Amino acid sequence: MSPNAATCHHGVVDLWSLSDLCTPWCMRVVATLRIADHIAAGTTEIGKLAAASGSDPSALHRVLRHLVSQGVFEEPAPGEFALNEPARSLLDDPARFFDLDSFGGRLAHAWSTLLPAVRTGRPAYREVFGRDFWQDLDAHPDIAASFDALMGPAGHGIPDSDVLLDPSDWNSVRTVVDVGGGTGAQLAEVLRARPAVRGTLVDLPRTVARSSDVFEAAGVADRVTVAAQSFFDPLPAGADLYLLKSVLSDWPDREALAILRRVAEAARPSGRVAILSGVTPDEAPSPELLMLVLVGGKDRTVTEFRELAREAGLEVRASGRRASGRFSVECRPA
Repeated sequence: MSPNAATCHHGVVDLWSLSDLCTPWCMRVVATLRIADHIAAGTTEIGKLAAASGSDPSALHRVLRHLVSQGVFEEPAPGEFALNEPARSLLDDPARFFDLDSFGGRLAHAWSTLLPAVRTGRPAYREVFGRDFWQDLDAHPDIAASFDALMGPAGHGIPDSDVLLDPSDWNSVRTVVDVGGGTGAQLAEVLRARPAVRGTLVDLPRTVARSSDVFEAAGVADRVTVAAQSFFDPLPAGADLYLLKSVLSDWPDREALAILRRVAEAARPSGRVAILSGVTPDEAPSPELLMLVLVGGKDRTVTEFRELAREAGLEVRASGRRASGRFSVECRPA
C-alpha cells in the first residue's frame, strides 16, 4: 500500500488528497494577490506578475507551478502563465471568499481551531484572533464589510418570495418582520411579490445602514421600516409573520433559545414564525462544521429544533419543502 492511500469497505480512499493543505493555501495566496486579474490584464511573465502583485518571483513561480500541476492555470512556456477555465473562476466575485486579507482569511485560519472545538463543543476562535467572532467583526470594520458582502446572496442563498409552506396563508399576512435580515434582500423580494404587504427589517446598525439601496432598487422603500438593533433585544411586536433566515445556525443553543424567546414574545398572540434554513429533516442531518469553528453554532434537525422552540414558547405547526425545494419550519406562539 502506498503511504498516501488507505483501503476502506467501499474501495480506496486517497488520504493524502483528502488531507492536502498545500493546494488550498496556494489557491488563497493567488486569490489574495489577484494573480488571475493580472494575467487577464495582460501581465503573464513571472517576473512582471511578481512585481505587479508585490511578491517574490521565485516563490510565486513555485506556487503557480503547483497549481498548474493541479489543473489550475497553464504554463504555455517556461515562466509564462495563462488562464484556463478553473483559473478564470478566480476573476468572479465569489472568489473573493479566498482573499486572505479579507473575511476569507478569518475563515481559513479559523479551521485551525477545529480540534479544540471538537474537544469542548465550543468555538476556539478567540485563541487565534484574540476576540470572539462577533467582537472581532466589531473591532475590524473592513473585515466586517467583507463578511457582509459574502453574506449577501452568496452567503444566504438567493432571495425567495415563497417563504410559506402553504401559499394560501399569505391571505392573512399584511405585516412581515425579517429578524436578522442583513441588508434586506430577502425582505425586498417578499414585498416586491406582494404589494399589499408591509415589512420591517431588523439587524445591527452597520448592516441596515446599507439597506436603502436594496429597497429602492426593488421599488418597495415606501413599505419598509428599519429597526437598527440586536435581535437579542425586544423585537417589533404584533406582526403577522416573522422570518428568520440563516440566523439560528449562527448560534449555540443558549443564544438560539434567547432569539426564539424574543420572537415568541413579539409574535404573541397570533403571529406566525417561519424558520428558513438552519433546520434540516430528521432523516438528513447536516454535517456542516463551519459554524462550529466560528461561533459554536449548528444546523438542527426538526426534532432538535422542536424542543428548542417549545422551551422558547413556540409550537412547531409544520415543516417541509417549499415550492423552491428549500426546507423550512413554521411555528406559532404556544
